[in-house]
Amino acid sequence: MIALYWFLVLLMVVGIIGAVVPGIPGVGLIAVAIAIWGAVNGFAGLGVPLAVAIVSLLLSLGIDFLATYWGAKKAGASRWGIIGAMVGLVLGVLGLLPALPLGGPLLGLLIGPLVGAFVGEFIYRRDAMVALKASIGILVGSLVGVLVHLLLAIATVAVFLYSTLPGLVGT
Repeated sequence: MIALYWFLVLLMVVGIIGAVVPGIPGVGLIAVAIAIWGAVNGFAGLGVPLAVAIVSLLLSLGIDFLATYWGAKKAGASRWGIIGAMVGLVLGVLGLLPALPLGGPLLGLLIGPLVGAFVGEFIYRRDAMVALKASIGILVGSLVGVLVHLLLAIATVAVFLYSTLPGLVGT
């Protein structure tokens, strides 16, 4: 039972990493690990950790779009800039994966939306300075979203450990 617990905690650490690294499940993986632990133990004492995991999962689903939208609106980006950022994100993460297997997706996460937003804004407005301002705003919004994902993942694991570790050590 202890080995399963620590394996699930390790899985949650992978979920924390996944909150930042594209292609690795984040808060969803943490929620699944908590659900597995609950299923094994009859969900005794897991009401709060499971609720926190579900709320974190629901928040994390919308936070990317909200943070990117917030960054775009603060910088005056158009719909073209936002679409360009989304396309750039996908192309950056997937396109740099074969070229740079270790740093490619992370680099693509930063560069892709920046370049995509710039190209989209430039196509729409034909003004390089406005396009640059909009693309930086979108990038800042995306980074805020990643930070919120990371904080949600860490908080979820911390609540789980706080709720379950004393009972595990006491047995």
